[in-house]
Amino acid sequence: MTNFNIVFIEQQEAELRDLLYETKDVEGAAYVLLRECKIASDPWERRSRTKLVVREIVPIAAEHRVSSSGQHVTWDTKGFVALLQRCQREELVLAIAHCHPRGPRDFSDQDDRNEAELLRTACNRNGPATKLVSILFYDDGGIRARVWQYPKHKEDCKSVAVLGERFRFHFPTAPSPASEVFARQVLAFGPSLMSQLKALRVGIIGAGGTGSATAMLAARAGAAQILVVDDDIVEPTNLNRLHGATQSDADAMMSKADVAAREIARMGLGVRVVPLKGWANAPHVQDALKSCDIVFCCTDDNSGRIFLNRLAYFYFIPVIDMGLAMAVAKPPADGMADISARVTTILPPETCLLCRDAVDTDLAREEDLRRRNPTEYDRQKREAYVRGEGNPNPAVVTFTTEVACMAVNELLNRIVGYRKREMGSEHRRRFLFCEDRATSASPRNSCPICADKLYWGMADAEPFLDLVG
Repeated sequence: MTNFNIVFIEQQEAELRDLLYETKDVEGAAYVLLRECKIASDPWERRSRTKLVVREIVPIAAEHRVSSSGQHVTWDTKGFVALLQRCQREELVLAIAHCHPRGPRDFSDQDDRNEAELLRTACNRNGPATKLVSILFYDDGGIRARVWQYPKHKEDCKSVAVLGERFRFHFPTAPSPASEVFARQVLAFGPSLMSQLKALRVGIIGAGGTGSATAMLAARAGAAQILVVDDDIVEPTNLNRLHGATQSDADAMMSKADVAAREIARMGLGVRVVPLKGWANAPHVQDALKSCDIVFCCTDDNSGRIFLNRLAYFYFIPVIDMGLAMAVAKPPADGMADISARVTTILPPETCLLCRDAVDTDLAREEDLRRRNPTEYDRQKREAYVRGEGNPNPAVVTFTTEVACMAVNELLNRIVGYRKREMGSEHRRRFLFCEDRATSASPRNSCPICADKLYWGMADAEPFLDLVG
């Protein structure tokens, strides 16, 4: 049996809520079109799972509405059949959404009967493999959903996520009490934060200076399912900033991801951590990334950043990208010319990393070439067609760790909203001047990722993320 989850971005949920509550104390209804994200094997559950990513909200046409009250809503199914045709043509999944303004906080017997009949219509029209999704809104802001499949099987969705300035996850059952380990954190932010963190699947891409710190902080904050991805091994020059790494790890050429997983396991907090050796865009990493609810981008790899940038828009998986710039002053000046950190949350409708100039596309192409064809890369390097690796950047553990703190705090704020002043989608810290500021950027008109909504919620596509080559 496949598990199901549904993912909205905030503006979609707000649009749908407005339609459902158009008339006070009266049930409302609307259609929702979704795309499938099929996960062959969730890395934590070792079983298949499907995310249903919201693509579009469709109002019920006025001429199709029949009647409604505080206990019912009915409409003509002509629009339903027309949308079934579109779903078959565009590989979409159709959902019906309605509200219970006066309760109950569950699907009613009448809902069961009506939806079973709609499933029969859908399967007769589009075939027995057709899914029908039902989404229910409560008056107190809660949401639950279920998926109907032939002949009359229905299964509750494990979660409904609403992602934007706040990250909200709605679950069909009450959360279990938080462990006493987190008692002090519960005093600060309440038990809701702990239940949300415990259920999250958190991806960490890069296990170096910022990534290893992010992994440790996320685990100690209460994230119970963590994926760590890194293609690199521990080297002696890493030991001044890799949390948990030892000289014996460098001697044994241990994978950075394995070291992070080992150290998290040693905490004894019950965290299920999955280490993967590889690049973010490696084929064997794709399924694990699609399984994540949130991803921390802790790599200075431009190719990986471009890949994760697309992932955020295709799958509505928020990517919290972080960067640290440290520059030594040029003689005759001495000291540091710059120490600055950046944390950017990437998710529609925010501006993407490309439009923020946070990635170098030329370097990304060179990085890809070096991995795919090292011989050709060396040839182009000799002939000065590519720039080569250059000198390593300065790195100090206190600053890489502080960037990780900023990123994990961004996640906490998106869940509980503790800040008195919002920082928007990008937060910069200039250490030399003790200055924090929010920065903004606008999409470029030509950007296919954030200026055009074509890819928003596209989910599974061939080729993956519509990347060629």
